[in-house]
Amino acid sequence: MLGAVLSTRTRDETTAQAFRRLTAVAPTPAALAGLKTGEIRRLIYPVGFYRTKARLLKKLAQQLLTHHHGSVPRTRAELLHLPGVGPKVASIVLSQAFGLPVVAVDTHVHRLSNRLGLVRTTRPEQTERRLNAIVPEELKAELNPLLVALGQTICLPRNPHCPDCPLKNLCPQRRVRAARDGQKSPGMPADKPGGKFQNGPALPICP
Repeated sequence: MLGAVLSTRTRDETTAQAFRRLTAVAPTPAALAGLKTGEIRRLIYPVGFYRTKARLLKKLAQQLLTHHHGSVPRTRAELLHLPGVGPKVASIVLSQAFGLPVVAVDTHVHRLSNRLGLVRTTRPEQTERRLNAIVPEELKAELNPLLVALGQTICLPRNPHCPDCPLKNLCPQRRVRAARDGQKSPGMPADKPGGKFQNGPALPICP
């Protein structure tokens, strides 16, 4: 959960380094709750909004101790009541920590889902709703780590390495030209349940 909270508005490598520093000093909620906010700030810097996150992480640890016996809750409703936990973080925890059938959508999943033609959306929350509606239950928890890995290595935000992509024969490459030219990707209308896309092939995970 700590890594998911740290990751918002932060590059992946920065998140990983901050997570390692923080958990080396505070591996448990009790240890984290016992740290001063200034120490947490020092450990997680330079993640995005590190001052705000330091305060939230201390409150999060305290709430886990007082309301959940030091354990991370397993329901979305309980997770969303925790400081610093929004819909994206809750979905990541449910799918990756507990293996529940939930599609967690971050910037990588949002970008790749549109490029691959799985959805046609403008906001991550739209992408999450649509993917959870169309992706088979047994694949939901796997989708985030697979697309994140692809987005970090090949399907980059700018200058994606399309010739090296294992999905190049399936991908309609939506928004790719703008990314290669360094332009802002044009907005796309949100897709509607039951709607059909006119461009590009349907991918196997779509029913």
